[in-house]
Amino acid sequence: MPSVEGDVISCIRQNIKYIGHFHTAGNPGRNEIDDTQELNYPAIMRAIAATTYDGCVGQEFSPAKDPSISLEMAYRICDV
Repeated sequence: MPSVEGDVISCIRQNIKYIGHFHTAGNPGRNEIDDTQELNYPAIMRAIAATTYDGCVGQEFSPAKDPSISLEMAYRICDV
């Protein structure tokens, strides 16, 4: 599935049967997925968890801090 614009959660719900993989990335700029970014990853992860999807979610971003701290933060954000 290509990158989407607009209503990300609605797009996920409508197309979940076609989705084989998710990965995170801040928007704009593939930054860390914290609250400075446009995407609300806790809400997105809850929407994914409410579907039939049972695959993995990869983390893709350029850490601004110590990489292990950034990865732990991203894990906590996505662990719904």
